[in-house]
Amino acid sequence: MKNNQTKFTIKDWDLSDRPREKMAAKGKRVLTDAELIAILIGSGSRRETAVDLSKKILAFCEYSLHNLAQLSIQQLTAFKGIGQAKAISIITGLELGRRFQSEKSVDNHKIKSSHDVFELMQPILGDLQHEEFWVLYLNNSNKVLHKWELSKGGLTGTIVDVRLLLRKAIEFLATAVVLCHNHPSGNTLPSEADKKITHKLKLATKTLDIKVVDHLIITEKAYFSFADENLL
Repeated sequence: MKNNQTKFTIKDWDLSDRPREKMAAKGKRVLTDAELIAILIGSGSRRETAVDLSKKILAFCEYSLHNLAQLSIQQLTAFKGIGQAKAISIITGLELGRRFQSEKSVDNHKIKSSHDVFELMQPILGDLQHEEFWVLYLNNSNKVLHKWELSKGGLTGTIVDVRLLLRKAIEFLATAVVLCHNHPSGNTLPSEADKKITHKLKLATKTLDIKVVDHLIITEKAYFSFADENLL
């Protein structure tokens, strides 16, 4: 004789233990990572709650949100109970978190060293799987007026349009710029193409009395500074 198995869901939990109700009653900071992810996906599978499913995914990622953020839609949907919509919800939530982290106010953010640039741009460029080229536009005091994505490329390169860079410099009345791009490979050493584009941009901005203060190659944990290595 088979025992009847009743599906046990979050709705069967005590109200104080349900993630949404728990957040409403006690605030967001009391929720665990698994509970926050459970809110994003909404429901679990037939055999486990959304929280249990979230714990399983976190365990696979060694309980690292950074590792979780690296998973693709295909990798997430490999978990039973995670369809494309839920996978997209997880990725969306993590991407919003990444953008929030990188959205540091540029008001009065003064660039005093290459490390200041790295701290500002690493959350944006550090863990990308494709190359992006960004420009920081500075005033006379090296305070950041604006940070702007100039171009986006593939795994090994991106096209840099000098005219767009100069147009933005005029728009923001910038007197200096810092160039930044990432190497998805993790190798911080500049390529010959990196050296050539740096030289090209330095000559182009010089015609408008705009100084190239530095060019950083950024990876997840390290960076290379053209200024620090006397390559400008």
